[in-house]
Amino acid sequence: MSEKNHYIEVQSSEEQKLREMLAHKNDADSKRLVRFLSLPDLSRDPSSPLSELVSRIKKIERFSHFDEIKAPEIVRADISFDLFNFSPDHPARKSTDTYFIDEEYILRTHTTVMWYYYLHDEAIKEKIRNKESVGSLSYGKVYRKDEIDRNHMNVFHQIDGWYLTPKSEKVITADDLKEVLIEIAHAVFGNNVVYRINPDTFPYTNPSLEMEVQIDGRWVEVLGSGVVQGNVLERLGVDPAVYNGWAFGFGLERLAIISMTLPDIRLLWSDDPRIKKQLRLGNVYVPVSKYPPITRDISFVVSDDFIPNNYFDLIRDLGGELVEEVKLVDKYENPEKFGARKTSYTYRIIYRSNDRTLLSGEVDSIQKKIYEETAKQFHAELR
Repeated sequence: MSEKNHYIEVQSSEEQKLREMLAHKNDADSKRLVRFLSLPDLSRDPSSPLSELVSRIKKIERFSHFDEIKAPEIVRADISFDLFNFSPDHPARKSTDTYFIDEEYILRTHTTVMWYYYLHDEAIKEKIRNKESVGSLSYGKVYRKDEIDRNHMNVFHQIDGWYLTPKSEKVITADDLKEVLIEIAHAVFGNNVVYRINPDTFPYTNPSLEMEVQIDGRWVEVLGSGVVQGNVLERLGVDPAVYNGWAFGFGLERLAIISMTLPDIRLLWSDDPRIKKQLRLGNVYVPVSKYPPITRDISFVVSDDFIPNNYFDLIRDLGGELVEEVKLVDKYENPEKFGARKTSYTYRIIYRSNDRTLLSGEVDSIQKKIYEETAKQFHAELR
């Protein structure tokens, strides 16, 4: 690889047009996507432990000459899925898991998509033509529909890295993957970290490995890596008979939560100075105060095409950071009572603020809006 690394920021005219289009629409889905896209990128916020994680990884010696690429957050679905060996029936291809802007474009679900943009950079194309080794890192927000609890958010952050080299110089093996994972684990958790490495499966790498670290006597998966699939390289315009490579990727929130024993993922987004001053890797988080939760249930009957992940988005829209968790309390069908192809759901919404005591009145106001929008957006019969 060359001694000098490059910063590449991909300018996507399609992304800009779609952002402008969403901003001028008034439907609930468009407003939701605008809100997600406008959230800060914590991996680039110097005050965030996610940025500190990125910094530690970038300082690893083997990455010192890697290029850095900032890829678009709105990408084509075929780039995200087809190029990376996602099977036709993979859940990520469905609107139940992924945020589609239209049939062609989505909010990116992984930062691995940077492979495509990196290999379309003219300087990198030239290096490939000259059979040089190349490597890059990419990090930032990704978007996936998900449940609501203290460990999950639908907007989170990932970092990906990969390295390509001619087979004439180096044939990549599983041992190379292990070296990369161990170096990252040491950089994040320290040299005394206890880890184990297991086989795993990813659509775009084979063989693939995942690393678990031991935290309080339990094993927690933290890192993944693999040898880049030859057919993926071929689709990206690289001859797999000439090149091979390794890749890694993982979510930044999980590592930060483990490092600081954070009880709630929402704390990473807090602006409360009492919380922010504690958000440093390796610092054991001490709750600033134990504010009581407020619990409300909602029951309704809907048709059997109801998608829970879409409903969680509605609750996020209206409850924001005050919603700690949403639990499914009851679900059942009774054709005689509800009609054919109808299902009854009862969800328990747990409200709690990380920095103040909530008032019943403000929760009731949110709950009232959730009732109204549940009936309106999901054609639900409230019970």
